[in-house]
Amino acid sequence: MTPFDPAGPRPVYPDPDLADLRVRSRHGYVEFPVHHVRGGTSTGLVIWERHAPQDRALREELLRHLMGLPLSGTRRGNKQITGLGRIVTTGNKVFFADLETDSSGKVRIHNTFAQLAADKSDVDWSVNCGNMTAALAFWALDTGLVPWPAAEADRFEIDIYNSNTRVVTTARLRLKDGVIPSDTEIPGVDGAWPGVDLFLNDPAGSHCGKLLPTGRPVEEIDGIPVSCVDVAMPLVIVRAADLGKTAHEPVEALDADAPFKAKLRTLWVEAGLRMGIKDRSGRPLTAAELAESETVPKICIVGAPEERGHIAARYFTPQQCHRSMAVTGGCCLAAASLVPGSVAQQVVRGIGTAGREFGEFQVDIENPAGLLASAVEARIVDGALQVRRAAYKRSAQVLLRGLVPIHRPSPALSAALGGG
Repeated sequence: MTPFDPAGPRPVYPDPDLADLRVRSRHGYVEFPVHHVRGGTSTGLVIWERHAPQDRALREELLRHLMGLPLSGTRRGNKQITGLGRIVTTGNKVFFADLETDSSGKVRIHNTFAQLAADKSDVDWSVNCGNMTAALAFWALDTGLVPWPAAEADRFEIDIYNSNTRVVTTARLRLKDGVIPSDTEIPGVDGAWPGVDLFLNDPAGSHCGKLLPTGRPVEEIDGIPVSCVDVAMPLVIVRAADLGKTAHEPVEALDADAPFKAKLRTLWVEAGLRMGIKDRSGRPLTAAELAESETVPKICIVGAPEERGHIAARYFTPQQCHRSMAVTGGCCLAAASLVPGSVAQQVVRGIGTAGREFGEFQVDIENPAGLLASAVEARIVDGALQVRRAAYKRSAQVLLRGLVPIHRPSPALSAALGGG
């Protein structure tokens, strides 16, 4: 990528209709260009990397101005009425993005993600957002940085590299008559909007090193058969009926069932030990640490679908029942549904079976918020499932593109932005 030089010419988006969308001075204010977007159930900004200051402290100050955060410290109850943030975590996300060429010469989107909180000046650079990633391909096309596909094209694909996690995702947009149809519905978003499949490439063994960390499709723990699968994240899968459930219960009812939750804890702790779940330093977690874990392994109960899905699930994080289905967990469950003999494969309906050649399998998961559409490209090699990539479907849109006047910038930020 080309760093932005404050002393050089101001970069301009290739689309001539966006020629004015650049840093400029007007009526005594510096105005900064942004795309306000929605990706899945999250909203926030996409900023062209070349417009932003390279100094991290100045970049964070810019984010506070744009999103309406405290300029320093913490301000409890801040409602972000002076910026574009939306108070909730899902409305406080920003990508800095540009194009780059990977080692094979292929053009891809390079991005760095910032997670913000309404009442804090601090910026979290340690994570990525799968929902907001859905908007990046739309941003690249909207700006003209990536040419619009030919009228006869039926799809558009582009790789997306996230510098926070060093993960490459592939975005696939389907086209019809030269446009992206508004035909995708997802839980939490009213109506149908332009859709995108986000593929996680080579996702098997992301945490434990292999798709089946224990080496078997089914383990027995406390007399209960479970499947331990690692695709995008380690997940423990249990047949709901084996715990006296259906996988269609309300979230509140499951969380209020203390004996049930205690049984789940027993299962995920022992499964975590057998899977060899480790902390960030590579040290295996103890049983006590797994019992208190808020992150790994996740656990879900599965049952037969009742509506338009292929499988029903209630997903735990693991301490609480999720009000929908995390997209990474959905990818893992979808892949597990193709593993010969797994608990998920015994329950899933109507997806077919993997063969010797790679095929794409659609797996729709019924969850408390509706359907999570997932897709898996997989084949069977020597009796074992091999996953090339797994996808989750999101919808996305450009909400607004324009210029934000920056009030009260520090002298350093003002000098870095300049105007133009």
